[in-house]
Amino acid sequence: MMEEKQFLCGVVEGFYGRPWSMDQRKVLFQWMQRWGLNTYLYGPKDDLKHRLLWREVYSPEEEGKLRTLIVEAQSRGLKFVYALSPGQDIVFSSSCDLTLLKRKLRQVSDLGCQAFAILFDDIDHSMCQADSEAFASFAHAQVTVTNEIYRFLGEPPVFLFCPTEYCGSLCSPSVSKSPYLQTVGEDLLPNITVIWTGSKVISRKLSVDCLAEVESVLQRPPLIWDNLHANDYDSRRLFLGPFKGRESQLRSHLRGLLLNPNCEFEANYIPLHTLGSWHRAGQEDMKDEECEYCPERALSAALHDWLEELNQPLQAGRQSVRTDQRASIPTSRCKTPDRSDCPSTFRGTSTVTKLPVFPLNSSSPPSSPTMVKRDKEGQEEEKKRTNHQSQPTQQLPGSRAGAPTGGGRGQRFQGRGHCGGKGLLSESQVRLLVGLYYLPHEHGPSAQKLLQDLTWLKINCHLVSANSKKAPPQKVEEWRGRASRFLSLCEDIAQLHCSVVGGSNRAVLYDLYPYVWDLRNTALVAKAFISWLDGRVLSDSSTLGSWRNCFDWCGKTTGADVLGVDSEPWVFKGGVSGEVQMLLPIGSNNELFTHPPPLFPTSRLYNIRPYHSKDKVELYRMVRQFHLRTQGGQESSTAHPDVIGDRCLGPCLALSPEYSFILEDELGVCGCVLGILDVRSFAKRCQASWIPAMRDKYPPKGNNTYPNTQNLIQLMEEDQGEYPDSLLYHFPSQLRLDALPELVDISVSRTLLTALLTALKANGSQGVFCEVQPTDRQRLEFLTKLGFLEILRGEARSREGVVLGRLL
Repeated sequence: MMEEKQFLCGVVEGFYGRPWSMDQRKVLFQWMQRWGLNTYLYGPKDDLKHRLLWREVYSPEEEGKLRTLIVEAQSRGLKFVYALSPGQDIVFSSSCDLTLLKRKLRQVSDLGCQAFAILFDDIDHSMCQADSEAFASFAHAQVTVTNEIYRFLGEPPVFLFCPTEYCGSLCSPSVSKSPYLQTVGEDLLPNITVIWTGSKVISRKLSVDCLAEVESVLQRPPLIWDNLHANDYDSRRLFLGPFKGRESQLRSHLRGLLLNPNCEFEANYIPLHTLGSWHRAGQEDMKDEECEYCPERALSAALHDWLEELNQPLQAGRQSVRTDQRASIPTSRCKTPDRSDCPSTFRGTSTVTKLPVFPLNSSSPPSSPTMVKRDKEGQEEEKKRTNHQSQPTQQLPGSRAGAPTGGGRGQRFQGRGHCGGKGLLSESQVRLLVGLYYLPHEHGPSAQKLLQDLTWLKINCHLVSANSKKAPPQKVEEWRGRASRFLSLCEDIAQLHCSVVGGSNRAVLYDLYPYVWDLRNTALVAKAFISWLDGRVLSDSSTLGSWRNCFDWCGKTTGADVLGVDSEPWVFKGGVSGEVQMLLPIGSNNELFTHPPPLFPTSRLYNIRPYHSKDKVELYRMVRQFHLRTQGGQESSTAHPDVIGDRCLGPCLALSPEYSFILEDELGVCGCVLGILDVRSFAKRCQASWIPAMRDKYPPKGNNTYPNTQNLIQLMEEDQGEYPDSLLYHFPSQLRLDALPELVDISVSRTLLTALLTALKANGSQGVFCEVQPTDRQRLEFLTKLGFLEILRGEARSREGVVLGRLL
């Protein structure tokens, strides 16, 4: 009798996606025992023999694993509930299907399982002809089979039934008037517990009042399948916030509550830790205010414990790193090329520890000879590249007084410093992480601050526009102060990404990296855009557009506004990353923001910012070295050092510097992208000022010290060749990718390009094109993935080339 009355509180593994591993489940059981939880329900949707192939019995090997799991749970004092989902294709009136269902559950029962669940969620209401003839309704069919299975198993104390109408929003016409629920309440045997998720699939709040109606219809207290932290509906969202929005008084009106958490196992530490706090608070004397559940207090306690867990040296799959192995990890693991492999003299006085990195789609670091050989070759190539870039150059503009400056490859860019090697995640970083990935209906403090500042800066960017009337100085200072705070938070996000990648807990890395990486890239674009706005965004006098037009294209509402109280969280995709994206001028172009993370994560700390005039020397040097590497030759002693830079970068840097962006890492500038807002006017300015300046710089042969520059002027004029009006009408802007380098994390190239497209769109461009050599297949493929489509072949020009364009 005590067992029947026990409040069931724990975890349901019931999400769509890759099921947890056996090792992860064993760790889960340890957590649950430690935090006072008592029930685990096994029901992963993507376990074939749980749902799609439910008729098939387990093989001897599978039986052994399942038996081990059941014994492990029971040894921890947990109820192991085995769930089966036959609803997709079961024929309720078929004696054969009923026999197969019994056989499957009898097999699990023989393994020691004593608690079961039959799930009919997320299926079609329609019945086949045979069932329609045998049963009065869909509910009658389900209830009849469930009752028979319950009796067949000996009426176990814990037997759960998940109805097809499992929440208020799925009930027709309402909870109280649903014929389906009425049949379940009347005909389902009274000791079978009915599963319920609340008013919604993912309920913002659960209260006694909202449960009273369903309890009356079902004629029994339901068990809550709580999807508060489920994230299987959105690949860009993760929920690390506390268990919240469930009144403590619910216990007396429920049979139990099971949390269906994040697909990523390591993301569930705080959700389950705080669920345990909620459960224990309900068991204690509520007269003592200290025993009442407080989400914020529970979160603080969970953060304290998780911080220690995060800094444990664990490999993927929760395997501990033995002490005698730890020293050899950096060399024994396969390592991806990273610029930190260059000689220490190239890095000045700073030291960058080698970071072991391995594929994210594997359960362990790669060890095949082919992989190791490939990566060693990549490292050697990277060393050659960085050695070519070891010349010191000028200080980067815009750096803070007394701060390290970039520009040369031996200098670090302004910001929080480099991130290398394995370090500990700080408490402030963990709080930042949780605040960015909080709850489905609520952002944490850091995400709120990020979105509020970006929204305010967007609305008030006219205060710092390039050609507006002079704004009040105090308003300008306010804008720049808010911008500085926003940029600082974006830097914190970039540093958080580095710390997660560089941390010792590789199990956490595997689960959190795709999300932190995604937000890092989105924040890089937003940071570059806010930096660009100051003095570069055009006001109403612009011929192509205005800042007001620009933000008509931006998202006008946040995810919270779209959701409202009555919407499911999947109405607005992307979480905080999606909301930042939608506040940018090109936020609706999802292909620029949503793409898979790189196979090999890197802790390199990147920054994207607008170009400054002092960057020219370093960019010229970089593009010269890049050109020589691609040509596979040595630089001629008779060649002018500026020839490559003047041709590839010079016109844009001189005449359109406001649409040039710099990519830098801890070692300095490592890439750039150049843009032209209006190609027609740019071509006229080139002919009027740039070409004459180049004629003076590279005089005719008789006066020229550098004979290899004779054809340079002709080539520059060809570069500014005529484009047809039909092209420029739809694609008035142009971008140049000549200086993009090879990078460990190729996604930063996409992010750099996205920053430029954001600026072009903000100042009124409706489309952009890029000319690429037909032989450059890699770049053609890269642009095609970004939505660039081929629109013009080289035969329409004075030289061979492919023109790709995309609308903004």
